[in-house]
Amino acid sequence: MRQLTALDAQFLNVESATTAAHVAGLAIVDPAGGRLNRQALADLLRRRLHLAPALGLRLAEVPFGLDRPYWVTDAELDLDRHLFELTLPAPGGDRQLAEAVARIHARRLDRARPLWEMHLIHGLAGGLVGVYTKVHHAAIDGVSGAETLAALLDLTPDGPLPTSLTTSLSRGSASAAREPASMTPGGPADQGPAPTGSDASPLPGHLAPGTAPAPHADSRATEARADGGVACSEPKAAVDGEGLGLSGAAGGAGAYGREGEPGVVGMLAGAVARVAGQPVRAAGALVRAAADLDVIPLAGALPGARLVARAARALAGDRRPRPEVPEGPGVIAPRTPFNGPISAGRRLAFGSVSLKDVKTVARAHGLSVNDVVMALCTSALRSWLSERDALPEGPLVAAVPVAVREPEARDAVGNQISALIAPLPTHEPDARVRLREVGAAMAAAKRRFAVAPARWLDELCSMLPAPVTALATPAIFRLASVAFPPINLIISNVPGPQFPLYLCGGRVLSYYPMSVLTDMTGGVSITCFSYDGMLDFGVVACPERMSDVWSLAGHLRAALDELLEGMAAEADAYSDAAAPASG
Repeated sequence: MRQLTALDAQFLNVESATTAAHVAGLAIVDPAGGRLNRQALADLLRRRLHLAPALGLRLAEVPFGLDRPYWVTDAELDLDRHLFELTLPAPGGDRQLAEAVARIHARRLDRARPLWEMHLIHGLAGGLVGVYTKVHHAAIDGVSGAETLAALLDLTPDGPLPTSLTTSLSRGSASAAREPASMTPGGPADQGPAPTGSDASPLPGHLAPGTAPAPHADSRATEARADGGVACSEPKAAVDGEGLGLSGAAGGAGAYGREGEPGVVGMLAGAVARVAGQPVRAAGALVRAAADLDVIPLAGALPGARLVARAARALAGDRRPRPEVPEGPGVIAPRTPFNGPISAGRRLAFGSVSLKDVKTVARAHGLSVNDVVMALCTSALRSWLSERDALPEGPLVAAVPVAVREPEARDAVGNQISALIAPLPTHEPDARVRLREVGAAMAAAKRRFAVAPARWLDELCSMLPAPVTALATPAIFRLASVAFPPINLIISNVPGPQFPLYLCGGRVLSYYPMSVLTDMTGGVSITCFSYDGMLDFGVVACPERMSDVWSLAGHLRAALDELLEGMAAEADAYSDAAAPASG
């Protein structure tokens, strides 16, 4: 049993009639001659569910909403309520698939059960199969999401490896996730996309043991780093004998119910204690926030933020030297057609571009892969807005989630994330200049992020009592979308393994990640995932804000083509200039 953190609970609070706060992904799989079917998936889940604690937990609500809920083990988990199957009508094209998945993605998860679903989708063109999985953001972030669904994937089509040879691959360790790839050694362009997509996709770049060993099996794992190297990690801690993740907490009968579930008395007693201590905690959080006001995203751009921060540090006696950081982007994002209150509907588009081409552009301009991905998104948004005569005069403002999970907390359920804020120079007409400006903006954002407190987002969520936060969040988000939207959209970029993975013997061909839409963060989100030589992207939009989401997806591909063509033209011009004049 564990109580949700303030940040975890906020992902519950943000849900409303128009907002579903789960993250998801769509895997396209070659079904290996029919081996991938519902029964095979169900058997796989039964064997390996104990390796994914978040999938075996459900919420225990505190009476009257007086405190944050608790996670408790669901000893009666029924896979029939989590694993579903459907078949598309012929011909089963990408747009049919996207429409079907968008309808599922729009539906909120049932809080009376563990907060996840898996949908097996037949009828895809070419005999392929889709597997759509969604997990509530209250239960996972990018790193824990990788661990959560890791147990389902294998390195070979033959399934589990022998225990002595079991290996696992991670899309990046939690300790490295806080530092974007362009800031790590080894050359910026050779890194995979920066590990900043902490809320992006639950598909792992980590393979858990291919078998379902006994809870105390002793096996070591190997982690694949973004630069292609490998690093060893210790196996997961043993789970309890129930095999579903967390063990029940011990306690008196008056405090805890079955399997360690907190009883009414225990939950109310905890709520009273936390309410009593809330003013002290809020004051501490406020003082810490004031001292770091000049480096906290968005707040750092407020008028007088640096003066307030310096005064707060002086009053606290904090004389530590602090590096000068560039000013952040403006607090108020420009108005666009995709900003404002959203509806309950969703639209989805997806596609892929060559990761090799992205790296080629990155190397040629001395940037990271992540910088190029951000530039592609910037160019695509510019094209989409220009077509509708809605291009703002200034840059858009994007939030980029960043994992701050420490290695010792890699198996913990819940969120350990932060975010950096960066301007997107959509107002710049020249693609090469736009690319350079994105690189400079991301470098400045990383410098600001490096000196910001890692837990500022969690601190912000904990300033108000839980009952107030739960009631006020939907209204605040709705109001902010109308009056002062702080950002235009969220862009997540998640590095994954550069080799094929297998599900029930079927090869995973592509993986399209999907994120959350809220009133305050905009009616469109772009999430990217690098896998097996490709950069797969998923674009989720509110149909009232962006009905033609496939147009934006097409602009992402065109943006990369534009940069490659510009490089080719430069190379031709250089060759012509260097060639000797004919006599």
